[in-house]
Amino acid sequence: MPASNSLKDSVAIVGIGHTEFARSLGRHPMDLIGEAMQNAIDDCGLRKEDIDGLCTNVGAPGSADVDAVAYTLGLELNWYGQTWNHGRFNGSVVQWASFIVHHGIADYVACIFGTGQGPRMVGGGGAEEAREAGGGHGESPPYGMTSPGAGAALAAQNYFHRYGVTSEQLAAIPIAFRKHASMNPYAIRRDPLTLDDYLNARFVCEPLRLFDYCQVNDGGTCVIITTAERARALKKPPVYIMGMQGIRGGRQEFIFGLPGQGMLQQDEFTYAPKPEDLRVYQMAGVKPEDIDALYTYDAFSYLPWVALERFAFCGPGEAAAFTQNGGVEVGGRLPMNTSGGLLSEAHLNGWGNHMEIVRQLRGEAGERQVKDIEIAMYGAAYGDAIIYRR
Repeated sequence: MPASNSLKDSVAIVGIGHTEFARSLGRHPMDLIGEAMQNAIDDCGLRKEDIDGLCTNVGAPGSADVDAVAYTLGLELNWYGQTWNHGRFNGSVVQWASFIVHHGIADYVACIFGTGQGPRMVGGGGAEEAREAGGGHGESPPYGMTSPGAGAALAAQNYFHRYGVTSEQLAAIPIAFRKHASMNPYAIRRDPLTLDDYLNARFVCEPLRLFDYCQVNDGGTCVIITTAERARALKKPPVYIMGMQGIRGGRQEFIFGLPGQGMLQQDEFTYAPKPEDLRVYQMAGVKPEDIDALYTYDAFSYLPWVALERFAFCGPGEAAAFTQNGGVEVGGRLPMNTSGGLLSEAHLNGWGNHMEIVRQLRGEAGERQVKDIEIAMYGAAYGDAIIYRR
């Protein structure tokens, strides 16, 4: 079935806002959400009373449910929604908000995130691994897989073995993203990262080392979405959504790898995306070579390789070579995660990518600005994608 283009260029991001980011801010998530939302409202010249939709990909514990946010912040909503508490659903939230404003259910939807009150233990010993068929991050406790990092390491080890890639090649991802973070005043980790630093760091779950893992931090963000018609009357230039496709699921899918890697119950085969896997390009009316910058959910440094192959920027097993010699740095052939990503800017359940896309397409990214950028793409290892334009 061909992708519909009825949504193309009909909705836009008009406002972005955030708090400071740190490992521990000692603040309640509601406080962080409120600050981020006010900053986003100011960014686009709206009033709080204009916000009539709310959506998030987090929930209690560790954050705040959207009905509580609406009550506490004094919002009057025509619609709200909330996903399972997973970062990978940030793209899904943007898509939901786009549908809602496109069909007139709400006028301005604020996509919010906030988590706070200090360092948290992540993975293991909780409800995640008690879910049907294991946890949502590949947890499988009977085999000792009790954290997201174990699932990612299993897929990365498989890829290393299949294609003969090395840790030195994987290092290109955290090193590139740290370079970007060094130019980002909001990033938590801005200190230089060398190849020796990377290789001398301890393994957490082989083949993934310390710098292959993302941040665990506090912070709040807000992204405001409305129709293109309303967007043109607001304070900042709109960033239009050209196309999208949904997150994938099923027996051949594994959250941290490509179909065909043999993870869990998958078959083993060499994956190459078919036209039905790339509907985002059909809707947007562009090709991979038209994308000026790519943003992806880099909870682990291996995931950008998955995204590059999943969305046909390179062929099977070619992502490692693609990322060498500055290939994904600002000034390279395809800049990726120019804010520093989850690895070096902050975790933020993935919202840093969408805010950075807006900054880049507005020309507000300072020394990390991608020259002549017109089109940027969010594309995750999980198969979902959104294409944006100026």
